[in-house]
Amino acid sequence: MQFLGNALQLDRRALLASFLYFGAAGRPALAQAEDFQAFLRSLWPQAEAAGVSRETFDGATAALTPDPGVVVKPKVQSEFTVSIPTYVAGAVTKARVERGRTLAKELSPVLHEVETRFEVPGEVPLAILAIESNFGTATGGSDVLRVLATLAWKGHLTEKLREEFVAALLMLQDGFPRAKLRGSWAGAMGMPQFLPSTYRKFAVRYTGEGPADIWSSRQDAIASIASFLHGSGWVAGLSWGYETRVPENFDYANFDLDFAKFRSLGFARPDGGALPASGAASLYLPTGAAGPAFLLTDNWEVVRLYNTSDAYALAVGILGDRIGGRDTPSKPWPKVTPLATADIVKMQQALAQKGFYQGAKDGKLGRGMRNAIHAWQLSAGVAPADGFATHAVLERLVGG
Repeated sequence: MQFLGNALQLDRRALLASFLYFGAAGRPALAQAEDFQAFLRSLWPQAEAAGVSRETFDGATAALTPDPGVVVKPKVQSEFTVSIPTYVAGAVTKARVERGRTLAKELSPVLHEVETRFEVPGEVPLAILAIESNFGTATGGSDVLRVLATLAWKGHLTEKLREEFVAALLMLQDGFPRAKLRGSWAGAMGMPQFLPSTYRKFAVRYTGEGPADIWSSRQDAIASIASFLHGSGWVAGLSWGYETRVPENFDYANFDLDFAKFRSLGFARPDGGALPASGAASLYLPTGAAGPAFLLTDNWEVVRLYNTSDAYALAVGILGDRIGGRDTPSKPWPKVTPLATADIVKMQQALAQKGFYQGAKDGKLGRGMRNAIHAWQLSAGVAPADGFATHAVLERLVGG
């Protein structure tokens, strides 16, 4: 197999790098290499059960060595650690909006065809493309197979990464060129930063036949992102969410109501546009009652399937709106001091002890935590009960 010869040449250099990283002299490096090869051999039953042939498996793993750089990368992405205003400001820049609008004009026929085919507004996959790879200019050059094997061996989320490693093997078995399996240090590939399993399930060609080229074809990348959103449940004709004004007399008792109910309570869009007449909606206050407010639709959760961070989903929504000519949010962001991951874990533990939270103690803020904080605030008489995690909330939870 041709790719094996190329891999052998690449991996001689990789072996030296692994030697320098994993051990200063003979035995430690050798022990690490033996441990890595033993780990790879342990993946064979899982690969075989998925339909990988022995020839494909041996050809892909025989000369594979660990990537010393990926194991020291941060385990938590920025969208989970910085404040939402900071993340959105970094993701939704003036230059990025202008570039997005320029590309929207240049690719207008493509976006129209994609919207017709997948019923997803063209600015949404374009916004995702912007955030994932700066419109396709930063896709990463790491060997995806090597990265996934290393992370599954010594990283976190090991079971998920084992599955992705096997999915990459299946791509090879399907005839995908070994040399094209390139991506980020986390194993995400091409302009949309798809993991192998996502590529196999959702990647599509914009025109023609053959495998989708999400590495060098912006059209394929946009179509593939739209395919993901459509296949994940995107509701046609519905935005991800709408900026709204919260009426002064709102009691914050319930965040999840029908759009018709929110309208009857006095909620309205700042730009004068109409809110949907009906359908499920959830009030989202990303920086508490003092900041911008949004009514989220079911499509918000579809965007979160791409990346489970609320900050990421909000950045995608706002960037897409601005590329499409809708300048949201209109209300300025208040200054907020984000909680450290360790403090969020303490908050999760305290809320769990009081019976308000059943999720993972992972130091991440999401809908489950917002709902838990909101429920606790209502029970404790904290006003406004906006579901926003602050140092004051933590102090009262821990001290009370």
